[in-house]
Amino acid sequence: MNASQKRLFEEARKRNPDLKMPSETKPPANWSEADLQLVKQGVGDKTSRPATPAAATGDATGEAPTGEQSGSVVTYFEAKGFGFLRPDDGGRDIFFHVSRLSEGLATDLRPGTRVLYELGMDRTGKMAASSLRIPPPAAPAAAE
Repeated sequence: MNASQKRLFEEARKRNPDLKMPSETKPPANWSEADLQLVKQGVGDKTSRPATPAAATGDATGEAPTGEQSGSVVTYFEAKGFGFLRPDDGGRDIFFHVSRLSEGLATDLRPGTRVLYELGMDRTGKMAASSLRIPPPAAPAAAE
């Protein structure tokens, strides 16, 4: 409690002597590793998110890790270090920050560049790419 809250509480206590001081609630001590990772990323509580059974099983081809989606860069502001990508399956453009680029070079982030990403939230709670990578170019088919 800050000073003004304490003062208001004391004033309320004068009118109602039986009023008790609110106790501080402590976070649960049994957090899972996944919870701790989310806290480190600044994502917050994951209890309101729907469970994604697709993320539990890997892709049989080994092409994309679990939960990864594909899209292409729409805009990238190199001086600012952020941009937007458009998912292949449609929908709204997704914000990304260059700090989330785990594979590839920031200089390759040009409009039209194919990317693989995982969805997450930014520090304000908005939808954003939590992991971003530029896949290596596909090997050209051998001429017959």
